Amino acid sequence: MKITFHGAAQEVTGSCTLIDTGSVRFLVDCGMFQGGRTENAKNRAPFAFDPAGIDFVLLTHAHIDHSGLLPRLWAQGFRGPVHTGTATGDLLEIMLRDSAHIQETEAERENRRKPSHKHRGKKHHRDRKPVEPIYSLDDVEAVLKRVRGHDYDTPFSPHESVRVQLRDAGHILGSAIIETWITTPQGERKLVFSGDLGQPGRPILCDPTRIGTADILFTESTYGDRDHKNLGDTVTELVDVVTHTLDDLEGNIIIPAFAVGRTQELLFYFHQLTREGKLGNLRIFVDSPMATAVTRLTMEHLELFDAQARSLAEWQENGHGVPQVTFTGSVDESRALNSIESGAIIIAASGMCTAGRIKHHLRHGLPNPRNAVIITGFQAAGTLGRRLVDGATRVRIFGQDVSVRAGVHTLGGFSAHADRRALLDWMGGFTAPPAQTFVMHGEPGASRALADEIANRLGWQVQLPERGETYVPLIL
Repeated sequence: MKITFHGAAQEVTGSCTLIDTGSVRFLVDCGMFQGGRTENAKNRAPFAFDPAGIDFVLLTHAHIDHSGLLPRLWAQGFRGPVHTGTATGDLLEIMLRDSAHIQETEAERENRRKPSHKHRGKKHHRDRKPVEPIYSLDDVEAVLKRVRGHDYDTPFSPHESVRVQLRDAGHILGSAIIETWITTPQGERKLVFSGDLGQPGRPILCDPTRIGTADILFTESTYGDRDHKNLGDTVTELVDVVTHTLDDLEGNIIIPAFAVGRTQELLFYFHQLTREGKLGNLRIFVDSPMATAVTRLTMEHLELFDAQARSLAEWQENGHGVPQVTFTGSVDESRALNSIESGAIIIAASGMCTAGRIKHHLRHGLPNPRNAVIITGFQAAGTLGRRLVDGATRVRIFGQDVSVRAGVHTLGGFSAHADRRALLDWMGGFTAPPAQTFVMHGEPGASRALADEIANRLGWQVQLPERGETYVPLIL
């Protein structure tokens, strides 16, 4: 068996791991790299393996950094099935179509962009080839036909030598820990892929499933070097920011949020805080067609909710004085939000401010000192969101310099990722140490910190792979 890491190895995005046993070759995830121009170049580069030689893909969840290159995989020759959770299969129809639209829109925008005065008329601009999208909607529709949905805790066999079971990861709707048993000449070996683990004790979704055994463990480390702020304190801070901005400053609140998971969680909190009397008379605008579709889909999977979320859903359906929530659809409706002078909470994708309608709202809202921007999720290096978190006083949006005068508030306690304590606690549930543990899906400092904790506290054998590295497991 050979294991090759093609992404999310000492980096957060681009999750893609190749397992080659000699009789079967499959991927776990096929995600898009997210960040600056360097990451975009990775997305456009040819795969470091032959897509036509991949027998199947196992997909942990629908976030684009785990699923976003599936259409490109198809376009370059992959013809196998994509096995994932039932709810994830539903989400992919929304997310991959939206991703293709973004690719096509950004390619069109780049091709319309005029060369600067400095370079105007030079040959390399006259002869510049048109920018092509990373993949097309046709590629998305083709790969969606290959998706096979499976319920949690229900074993299936994607190959005669492979058995798989998906377990609830508690990260977003449909997210899964993947248990994989592979038949080898030396006997059956069990590989466990954590995917992205959720933080236990959070609303809406259930806590991550405990796993008892693994020969080889692949664990995420997004927050492997820190613990989240107490959730109660974070909610209190949210109330303070909202009341100060809307009531005292008479401004607006702009919240970049992932369309899947974070948007629905924010709506949960705004409803819950209204129900408790801590907030009132809220006007919330969800300005993301994808988030609108995902929210509707989420309500169709109430069986995956925890008891608290089901109770709140019933109150929202029957209650009085609930927040006023408007789901905007058209571009004109989105633009009209920027004419609202005060009292609006605008939630828009993307969560890292890399694309989508959030960039328009930031361009209009950041220069106003009465406004607030609330950052509620991880911001990868190189993203606009990361620059705001790091305290930039000016940022560039759509080729324009924009002053940052609005308040920027980072509420880390809302993260959908398990923090260091939760990751170690989850691994502490194993009844015996894995023979080998690979720490991935984290920036170098976070991955190294978690690897050290695993080695020191648990005494496990730990590896920190880099992108492109191949390992032969120690157990074979």
